[in-house]
Amino acid sequence: MSAAWVWPLSLGLLGLVFGSFIATLAIRWPAGRSIARGRSACDGCGATLGPGELVPVLSHVIQRGRCRHCGTPIAHSHLAIELLGCAVGLAAGIAAPGIEGAAGAVFGWLLLALAATDAVAFWLPDRLTATLALAGLGAGALGLGAPLGDRLIGAAAGFAVLALAAAAYRLMRGRTGLGGGDPKLFGAIGLWLGWRALPAVLLVAALLGIAWAMARAMRADARLPLGTLLAIAAFGYWLARQLSLTPM
Repeated sequence: MSAAWVWPLSLGLLGLVFGSFIATLAIRWPAGRSIARGRSACDGCGATLGPGELVPVLSHVIQRGRCRHCGTPIAHSHLAIELLGCAVGLAAGIAAPGIEGAAGAVFGWLLLALAATDAVAFWLPDRLTATLALAGLGAGALGLGAPLGDRLIGAAAGFAVLALAAAAYRLMRGRTGLGGGDPKLFGAIGLWLGWRALPAVLLVAALLGIAWAMARAMRADARLPLGTLLAIAAFGYWLARQLSLTPM
């Protein structure tokens, strides 16, 4: 195997593991169930799952997407998130082999976790957002990616822009238009990408939102998981920057 593929494949395999954990988190955490205590079990019958039933992707294929104890279908989202975790690792490793790629994979996996919880429950957990923010600070301190100063400005600008937008919407419409987690997430994205990236990320997220609404024939006042859209746009921007498709 070529040495050039060591990082992509390693991060891809690690992404399968993280993807499995993220999928479980997205199911259990919004329901108020612990993700740290107790052994993995079927959500249908409660049977404890053995090691062979926890192998990402492969166990789903062998079991044909069902629990082998009770036959309850396993949520397709679980397999999808495992594959997305793998894709994030592969893409990061290809775009930037080495420590830069590993940092980008961490960025992508944290965004995937936030995107999943927002898509499932319109919820962006503060602990996940704080972890994303702290990891961005750490990457900046190590000299990876955008300069630390640009990241700090990005954090303040990202939070302020969406917080002001939320306040303005509430003032004009008399109801909440943006959740409290969206400004925090945009600020955390600013801590990773720097302030110069924020207009492009917000524009892409808005375009994705329009496409999502049109594809689902949603009403104008229907809810959209903005955090999910921001996460997709942010990781896409990071990849494009590593591939020199967009300026720093």
